[in-house]
Amino acid sequence: MNTDNKRDNIMNPEDEGRRKVLKGALGTGVLAAVSSPGFILPALAQGERLVPFTDVPDTFQVRDVRPNSTHYLDTREIDSFLTDNDDFYLVQHYGQPEIDNADWRLRITGMVDNEIELSLADLMGRQAREEIVGFECGGNGQRLFHGLIGNANWRGTSLASLLREAGIQEGAKEVVFFGADVATEEIRGREVDKAFARSLSVPDAMREDNMLAWAMNGEPLPHYHGKPVRLLVPGWYGVANVKWLTQIHVQDTRYMGRFMGRDYVTLKKENVGGVERWVENSVTTMNLKSAVIRVTELGGNYRITGFALNDGTELDRVEISIDGGPWQRAQMDPNNSRYSWKLFHLDWDDPAPGEHSIVSRVIDVDGNVQATQDELPEKVSYWEDFGQFTRTVRV
Repeated sequence: MNTDNKRDNIMNPEDEGRRKVLKGALGTGVLAAVSSPGFILPALAQGERLVPFTDVPDTFQVRDVRPNSTHYLDTREIDSFLTDNDDFYLVQHYGQPEIDNADWRLRITGMVDNEIELSLADLMGRQAREEIVGFECGGNGQRLFHGLIGNANWRGTSLASLLREAGIQEGAKEVVFFGADVATEEIRGREVDKAFARSLSVPDAMREDNMLAWAMNGEPLPHYHGKPVRLLVPGWYGVANVKWLTQIHVQDTRYMGRFMGRDYVTLKKENVGGVERWVENSVTTMNLKSAVIRVTELGGNYRITGFALNDGTELDRVEISIDGGPWQRAQMDPNNSRYSWKLFHLDWDDPAPGEHSIVSRVIDVDGNVQATQDELPEKVSYWEDFGQFTRTVRV
């Protein structure tokens, strides 16, 4: 076994036991059932069938994972509470760099009292934390039937604890996270090498929920998902979760790289002090959102299933309307947690034969209601598609 593989498998006996249990549960689709007898698996039961959506074109298909390509889910076929590592969505912008775990180092630099350099073993030797976190791409939406999504159990090291150890200096404003993925960009007629990077304000970076993740669903972080270490910012769109992380830099100015200042920027019309203006915002925290993803039938009984996502604010309820009728409260999966995707379902009694429309909306404890498409701000680009998503199905 080479050194790289040895580093990939650095886990203590407790971790190895957890890995075996988790992998076995993922293979049988009963992970959540182990911890929660009330869990209702989204996997199809024997004899259960998918009722086809009529809003999905015949040309829509999901391809297998390929190097340097986008991968998305067929949300009609989500079959477990956790997304298998091979199915979790993929988006990358500067390729997928190969990194030797033995040579990998993470540096914390800039406006800190103590610059830090860590090997993978150093990082994994610190106190670990686990969190089930689901998120979507900032460009996820109706055009892909919300397939740029995933939900996984992540294990890693607290970001805040490392920043406290480094000692952020007074006057610091932003923390920038640089990946090892680098590409040549032409900017104002000149070619320059740029690394993928995103930044957080110091208060956002110091949230206790943030972690540097080195394991995913009980396995060392896979190559496509940022091996050996990625940033994980629960409640934020996936672009914030920088993969192949190599440097954390603290500075006193705003970071203006491509993926903060020019791309992943939502241009939308807002009322600014009584004046309608076009406002630009970086894609950051996830908006309140839900979507119906499947309808199934078993023995003449129909069920509507979907997911909800948001920034971690507690949800009050999810409701479903059929054919423009009254809103009906859906049942929430008991395994839903603060930052996971939130699965829900509604049993649909005796639907009449023919085509039907189905739409969901999610409401949080602060009274915020998922916007309709008409209520979304006028905007340029497809970033942050969180409006209510009406599906059509034929019974």
